[in-house]
Amino acid sequence: MPHKAGGHQRYLPEQKDRTAKHQPDLQLDDSDAETGALQPVKEAGEPDFEDFGSGEDEAAESDAESIDVQLEHKKNEKPVLPKDAEEEELERIIFGDSEGFRQGLENFSLGRTAGTYGDTSDDGGAEEADLDHVADQDLFFFDAGPIAAPAGSVAAKAGESDDEDGKPAWEDSDDERLVVSLASVPQLRKLRETVDDDMVNGKEYARRLRKQYERLYPTPDWAVHATGKANKKRRRTMDDDESGEASASDMDVDDEDLSTQPLARLLKDADILSRTARSLTKRRKLQSGTIDIQRLKDRTPLVTTAFHPSASDSRIFLSARRRYFHVWDIATGKVEKVSRVYGHQHEQRTMEFFSLSPNGKYMALRGSSRKGGGVINLLDARTLQWATQVRIESRGGVADFAWWGDGTGLSIAGKNGEVTEWSVEEGVIGRWNDEGAVGTTVIALGGKSGREDWLGGDRWVAIGSSSGVVNVYDRRAWSENDPSVNGSRSNSGIPKVPKPLRALQNLTTPISHLEFTADGQVLAMASRWKNNAMRLVHLPSATVFKNWPTEKTPLGRITAIAWGRPSEEEEREGSLAQLAVANEAGHVRMWEIRA
Repeated sequence: MPHKAGGHQRYLPEQKDRTAKHQPDLQLDDSDAETGALQPVKEAGEPDFEDFGSGEDEAAESDAESIDVQLEHKKNEKPVLPKDAEEEELERIIFGDSEGFRQGLENFSLGRTAGTYGDTSDDGGAEEADLDHVADQDLFFFDAGPIAAPAGSVAAKAGESDDEDGKPAWEDSDDERLVVSLASVPQLRKLRETVDDDMVNGKEYARRLRKQYERLYPTPDWAVHATGKANKKRRRTMDDDESGEASASDMDVDDEDLSTQPLARLLKDADILSRTARSLTKRRKLQSGTIDIQRLKDRTPLVTTAFHPSASDSRIFLSARRRYFHVWDIATGKVEKVSRVYGHQHEQRTMEFFSLSPNGKYMALRGSSRKGGGVINLLDARTLQWATQVRIESRGGVADFAWWGDGTGLSIAGKNGEVTEWSVEEGVIGRWNDEGAVGTTVIALGGKSGREDWLGGDRWVAIGSSSGVVNVYDRRAWSENDPSVNGSRSNSGIPKVPKPLRALQNLTTPISHLEFTADGQVLAMASRWKNNAMRLVHLPSATVFKNWPTEKTPLGRITAIAWGRPSEEEEREGSLAQLAVANEAGHVRMWEIRA
């Protein structure tokens, strides 16, 4: 139709004619027709806009949209295969399902579950196991122990809890599933109670570890008192643990009121008749297996010890390289400590060397060395108070000293070889020199001279030196045969340089011990600086016995020598003396000398 504005006409393509004209070219084959027939067609559900094409145009547009939708759907969609039975089974095992979850809640228990470690029979393997009815918590477990093993060979302590005194505050259920091999791990073999003991469960493994720790590190006293375990029952012994049974002797008897049962009390403590009166505290029994022992403070490393010579005095004197010494009364059990010599502390810096007088009246202490000589302090053996003092002018101080036989004086040997004869009542009565003295080390007196009122009545004097030589002197010869002694008043009849009866050179190391028998017939000389360095000397011949000791005599390094007197009956049977020798190995060996 003509346009009103200018008489022009709007150009409109003849769509209907074009469609009809090219219709033959758009003919589709049968397959395409069928495919097109299967495509969804958009139904007219929305109103068309005015002046935008005709009905045929709408049909063309719907066909185009249908083609685009079909292409996009084919591009994004992937085929999904259906699940087979194996996949469904694996999914149920890993992720579980509602049926298994509910069954697990119903069957949940802290006790051991049979089949935790699987079926170990030969009829079926793990691949054929039926897991449909297995709880979820039993499908997996964590093994925290050294080695896992089947539960059939596990040894456990039945009826025994971790803590006998009470239940633990927390328990781990995995301990019951854990299995540990004690024999295959070297570090765990010490936990075995028998040679064949091997497999244990987790609770038993923890119990044995705790027991081993308590054995190595005992519970401190403060912890015992704090927890109150000191008044509770003691644990059973290792023997009880092995057997599982406790004998009546190893078990504590219940404390009843025995005050109304005197007969029962008497039968319980049958040894009450042989004991002194004590408190009614129950006596504890020592258990076998392990012992609770603790080290106490050392007393003192002893150097010199001596029994009081009096038969009526039961005291023992003990000293060391300290500024004090101890006196132990065996009868009363009292120990007295003497820590100083009043007024002479600077001269008595150590109580290491002392000697009791044969009469039991005095205790002589060798004092500290001084440049001008040495000193010996005498204490009253009864009161332990200072009594008197002896000073000598020997260079190097005092080497050694020996009491006279009657206890009334001392023979003091200086390190330069000079010997001082000192009396308690008269003081220094004479001095003489040891012949050929080279570093005097020890002096000893023995035998009877027949003159009880002169120099204590001792006949033999033996002096040892650092060269190993021992000089033996006969005091009887001084008073009877030496012409220089007869009529001498200036030195109390003692020669200034006497001749020794014999110079014994059998030992080559410094002499440390010289001891006479009670009758003076034998002298034992020894050196601690060499193995088996000991000889016995016969007196009055002053010769060494050749048949003893032999190369096989087990003497060792000698630290002490002591002679003992046999009883009258033993003397009638031929016993002359008894010899005890101690060495550095801690052995004390004894011999008997027969006439």
